[in-house]
Amino acid sequence: MSAPCHCKHSDDGASNGNALNVLSPELQQEFKDSNHPANLICELCRLFYDNNWVTGTGGGISIRDVDGENPNLVYIAPSGVQKERIQPWEMFLVELPDEKILRTPNDIPKELTKSYKYKPSACTPLFMSCYTMRDAGACIHTHSQHAVMTTLLYENEKEFTISHIEQIKALPKLQYNEQTKKVEKLVIPIIENTPHEEDLTDSLQEAIKNYPGTSAVLVRRHGIYVWGETVWKAKVYNEALDYLLELAVKMKLAGIPLVKEDS
Repeated sequence: MSAPCHCKHSDDGASNGNALNVLSPELQQEFKDSNHPANLICELCRLFYDNNWVTGTGGGISIRDVDGENPNLVYIAPSGVQKERIQPWEMFLVELPDEKILRTPNDIPKELTKSYKYKPSACTPLFMSCYTMRDAGACIHTHSQHAVMTTLLYENEKEFTISHIEQIKALPKLQYNEQTKKVEKLVIPIIENTPHEEDLTDSLQEAIKNYPGTSAVLVRRHGIYVWGETVWKAKVYNEALDYLLELAVKMKLAGIPLVKEDS
């Protein structure tokens, strides 16, 4: 007999709306808004799962409530859950700048959690680095195969560089140069993987300091971290970067240089 799932709890036979009735009136009101960060995390996790970015419980996402009454509140998906089945009450709630945990899914009625013991995401200190160092509105971590393959094809490189591709204009601070009438070159730092994800924090922070124009950091043999001013900008950046990384892999295998010299 297979073990019961502790992620979506759809085996209860209750809809998401009925499940909300188990929550306190305050939480019911909080989760009614479809644009609430916890609901957006669920929506995006399902989308990212369909894109093969967060399979096998890997990857993660966090959103800061920049439009709420307290923009220092950050909602973070927990560790070790199937991201496509996650529900809004399963988020950890952290407050900046002290990174104090205000609420965990372990505080939620057991009817919804089946007494499952949730763990904070190992990505949490890396997400916090993006919020404190870049004033990000959201941070996305995926295990995109395109990101991993790029770091393998450039195994001896500390940077990923590509130029003269239209999609680069979707990234911040790298848009069309009105003086030269050319598309800017994109550079993303690559850091080395570690056995425990939280141990990447120092390397990520160093990359953020050394590359003030970047909105992403690649982790060799692991994936990518992407952040943006809002959740929707972070989504656009992540999608644009994945497109560029997939293209880079194809260009590399076809023997096409990623950086085109200006004529």
